Amino acid sequence: MKRIIEICANSAQSCVEAEAGGAARVELCAGIPEGGTTPSYGEIKTAQDLTSAIDINVIIRPRGGDFLYTEAEVRSMLYDIEMCRQLGVHGVVFGCLTAEGDIDVPLMRRLMEAAGPLSVTCHRAFDVCRDPFRALEELVELGCDRILTSGQQSDAVKGIPLIRQLVERAAGRIIIMPGCGVRENNIALIEAETGATEFHTSARSVVYSRMSFRNEHVPMGSSAVTSEFETVQTDREKVRAVVERR
Repeated sequence: MKRIIEICANSAQSCVEAEAGGAARVELCAGIPEGGTTPSYGEIKTAQDLTSAIDINVIIRPRGGDFLYTEAEVRSMLYDIEMCRQLGVHGVVFGCLTAEGDIDVPLMRRLMEAAGPLSVTCHRAFDVCRDPFRALEELVELGCDRILTSGQQSDAVKGIPLIRQLVERAAGRIIIMPGCGVRENNIALIEAETGATEFHTSARSVVYSRMSFRNEHVPMGSSAVTSEFETVQTDREKVRAVVERR
């Protein structure tokens, strides 16, 4: 079966690069240092305008941190899902847990009903749930299309044993998509050891600022960054290497 690559894209330009490199789909996110948050209307619309053949899935996550949401946060998520439906994106990506670490089935159902015909992926909230096998069955019952997972480990290579079990138990009822630390040099191993057919990777490179005048002493945020004059962006050559690696 053909390998399907999804790119974690942090901008409209990253979506362009992902498409040029041969990826089938992107998960469009803002707030990458926080693990991904919902991008703006403008970013989503621009990504659509600048691409033609790649599927765009949008993460629905109002903040970083845990996956236990307040009613105000849920309202924000519902508005963002409505925006995505109006824009006609391919899918949305979200995950919600209870305080006890289980899938919040009623809330997931509520969000999925709001998503309507859009494809739904449960993101790595799955990786911090209490019982992955129970969660798998609940997500199948809910009708999710796929689960993004590192096998409840810090990266997908370490998570191979659980990912393999999830693929076997899913038995084609839901797609198990390994992600986190998937690279050109290990994707063939993960594929062979797990039986997965869809993979999630960032494939980014550093992009250096074109500013000639630089004040290096005034940071723009509190998060640790190497430099205010460096960003990251999907690299089409790295995407192509992951797509084609055998």
